[in-house]
Amino acid sequence: MKTYLVGGAVRDKLLDIEPKEHDWVVIGSSPAEMLKLGYKQVGKDFPVFLHPETKEEYALARTERKTGPGYAGFSFHAAPNVTLEEDLLRRDLTINAIAMDDDGTLIDPFDGQQDIADGLLRHVSPAFAEDPVRILRIARFAARFARFGFKVAHSTNSLMRKMVANGEVDALVAERVWKELDTALAEDHPQAFFKVLRGCGALEKLFPEIDALYGVPQPEHHHPEIDTGVHVMMVLEQAAKLSDNPLVRFAALTHDLGKGTTPETEWPRHIGHEQRGIKIVEQLCDRLKVPNNFRALAKLTAEYHTHCHRAEELKASTMLKVIEACDAFRKPEQFENFLLACTADIRGRPGYENEEYPQADLFRRAYIGAKAINTKAIIEAGFEGPAIRDALQKQRIEVIKEALGKN
Repeated sequence: MKTYLVGGAVRDKLLDIEPKEHDWVVIGSSPAEMLKLGYKQVGKDFPVFLHPETKEEYALARTERKTGPGYAGFSFHAAPNVTLEEDLLRRDLTINAIAMDDDGTLIDPFDGQQDIADGLLRHVSPAFAEDPVRILRIARFAARFARFGFKVAHSTNSLMRKMVANGEVDALVAERVWKELDTALAEDHPQAFFKVLRGCGALEKLFPEIDALYGVPQPEHHHPEIDTGVHVMMVLEQAAKLSDNPLVRFAALTHDLGKGTTPETEWPRHIGHEQRGIKIVEQLCDRLKVPNNFRALAKLTAEYHTHCHRAEELKASTMLKVIEACDAFRKPEQFENFLLACTADIRGRPGYENEEYPQADLFRRAYIGAKAINTKAIIEAGFEGPAIRDALQKQRIEVIKEALGKN
């Protein structure tokens, strides 16, 4: 029996990143021996055990074989005679197929170290094509390691294109797609996730609402980048710089989905794209079973981002309407996330990356003023029933006018 550190922990060590977790592979052992040594079995489909002290995962070396369509159609074989190289062969990328023994010696049968040096995301074997989840994983790794300049190898991209053409991604369930997207949104460069998916043709299959934005023009005097798809990726990039919150990043990603349904006869203008966008956000969220907090902020941003951009022109009553739509008095963090997504929208254009956005501060001032109105004082003044709401609205509007110097 011999154990090796494998996968992400070895890769991250080579990239000078502190590993978040350590996974181990066990050669020459059996479930009975592992249990006898005090390990606790947790794997149902194949033998994975928790170390009795560190609680880290130890998996028996195994091979796998494709038995059916999709990412669930696999059978596994774990036995004492399965070699380390056979176990590494079943892994997705060469950078994840490096092992390290107790002495720190690296076992790298597929040249993963060279691919780390070259910044390449390259598949280990043709078996990569048997699991469509790997397309999402490689896109996620692109988002994670974009800061190191990692790119998808041409041969791997070609294989991924064949997988898409063969319908492999059609077998992906919504929950798994959302899980990978949610993780990618938390990476340093989430826009790289979508670049990889578009590069292999999977974006159209998995996120058709986003893919539809490419090739749709916008007025050049407002959008030097012209293409709406390019703009949305720039907005997502700016959102990642402004906030590490995936909620903000998802709202930035989906804020302009309505532009994908603008009739060509109306291009490059997109009148009414905000209202159309709400329905498309709902459609995307329904299909991928997106959590409600993501859905709520995305819908708010789709509907009201242009209101925020025109803050200086809005009536006080309209500003209050937006503040209330964001449920700002009960959920101030949602309101702030909305303002961050709107800021990202302004900055997601060539030459505007460091643009000041006073409109957000105007909304913050309006919110602070309106929040200061004391409902209790209104009740004590003798107002009852619906009159309380009317008086509250009136006073908040007056305070907003005063705070912003509006007549």
